[in-house]
Amino acid sequence: MTAPIDLYFWPTPNGWKISIALEEMALPYTTHLVDLYNKGQFDPDFLKVSPNNKIPAITDPDGPDGAPIHIFESGAILQYLARKTGLFCGKSERDRIAVDQWLMWQMGGVGPMAGQAHHFLKFAPEDLPYAKDRYRTEVGRLYKVLDTQLSKNEYVAGADYSIADMALWGWCSLWEGQQQTLDDKPHMKRWLDTVSARPAVQKGRALHAEHRRDPTAKR
Repeated sequence: MTAPIDLYFWPTPNGWKISIALEEMALPYTTHLVDLYNKGQFDPDFLKVSPNNKIPAITDPDGPDGAPIHIFESGAILQYLARKTGLFCGKSERDRIAVDQWLMWQMGGVGPMAGQAHHFLKFAPEDLPYAKDRYRTEVGRLYKVLDTQLSKNEYVAGADYSIADMALWGWCSLWEGQQQTLDDKPHMKRWLDTVSARPAVQKGRALHAEHRRDPTAKR
C-alpha cells in the first residue's frame, strides 16, 4: 500500500489547490494543520519542509527513486503530483504546454492579484482607495482574460480538466470578496459551476473548513 503523503495545510485558496488535487488523484494523505492565526508557519519543524514559511507544502515518503522529498510552492506541488500519477497534466506535449502556461498564469497573476484585492478591500486597517482600485481593476482584467479563454474551451487549458483548473478555482470562487461580477463573464460562471460540482473539489474545499474565519474579527 502506498504510504500517505503528508500535507501541511490551512484552509485557504492556496491550500485548497493541493487538498483538491490529492482528492482528484485518489492519493492517500495525512493532514498537518499549520495554524496561520497563531504563526504556525514559523515553527522550526515546518520551516524544514517549507523554508518560505508558506502553506501548502507536502512530504512524499515515496519520492523520486523511492526516497522521501519535501516540496513547497503550490504550483510545484501540483506539477509533481501530476507527473507522479500521470493525471490532469495533458495527454500530449501540446496539451502539457497549455496546462503549464495557464498554471503559471494563475501563479503569477490571479493568485497574487486576488490575494492583494482581498487584503485591501476587506482586511487593510486603513482605507487606501488607490490600492483598492488598482487590485480590484487588475483582478477584473484577469477574469475577463479567463472568461475569453473559457468561451473557446470547456476548461482553462482546453477540453480536459487539469491542475490549472485546480489552481484557479479556489481564488476564482471568492470573486464576490474581490468585488467582481459574473454578469459579464458567463463562461467563467459556467466553469465555476462545473468545477464546483466535482465531488473531489467539494471534499478538498471542505477539509478543515471550520478553521476559516475573518482574520479581522475580535477573538
